[in-house]
Amino acid sequence: MLKLESSLVSVDWLKAHLHDEKLVLLNATLPKVTGSDSPPEIQQIPGTRLFDIKNKFSNTLAPFPNTLPSEEQFNEEAQNLGIDNDSILVVYDDYGFYSCARAWWLFKAFGHQQVAILDGGLIAWKTAGFPLEEKQHHSFEKGNFKGTYNPQAFQFFNDIQSLKDDANSLIVDARTKDRFEGLLPEPREGLRSGHIPNSVNLPFQQLLSGNQMKSLVDLKAMFEHLNPQNKMMVFSCGSGVTACILALGAELSGYENFSVYDGSWTEYGTLTNN
Repeated sequence: MLKLESSLVSVDWLKAHLHDEKLVLLNATLPKVTGSDSPPEIQQIPGTRLFDIKNKFSNTLAPFPNTLPSEEQFNEEAQNLGIDNDSILVVYDDYGFYSCARAWWLFKAFGHQQVAILDGGLIAWKTAGFPLEEKQHHSFEKGNFKGTYNPQAFQFFNDIQSLKDDANSLIVDARTKDRFEGLLPEPREGLRSGHIPNSVNLPFQQLLSGNQMKSLVDLKAMFEHLNPQNKMMVFSCGSGVTACILALGAELSGYENFSVYDGSWTEYGTLTNN
């Protein structure tokens, strides 16, 4: 019986298990907030289903982007994708590593542990020369997925107001160094520059080698240097998307005491003026 042993799988692993009856393959691509010079991808891995973060798996009525959906909404949309409680989920995106980790962390937050990210995403799959199909919608029966939200998975504005001054907590920002230090304007119009007081910077790109995650040895060394006292970590970014890449790196490195700031700098920078 197919079972995931890690939150990261290779393209070779996926190729070998692509047609397993329990496997569900999800594309969770979001357009990059900083823009992209490349045209939209017109191909996908065969059998892919679209995990629409922006319109289906976010609270679209919230004032900030990519906001955590309700348990009811998440379960309904997961069922609409044909996902069952015993489904084996593999998530990827067109950029290699960008928004796929947000989908992975959402499933973790709603209690589904059999979910992994395709290391290198569509780029690695194409580089390996594996089969592709034109982007399309596949038909499937409604699933029976029913998750339960774990409130430890995400932090919110009021939590951050307390945690930023907590000596036992560490807020880690996944944005680039220039954005963290306010040397570059934020890509979202009207959003001021800066960072959460007492937070530290670990750009998500530092966890990557090209479009894939660095080795486990490198990841562990990075997090040990970042957090030698093993504090509870809260990962932040622009809008709660690339912060989830840090969450993935932390989990792969053996950490358990961490969460993601849902609103991230978009929320914090809007609601404060210090």
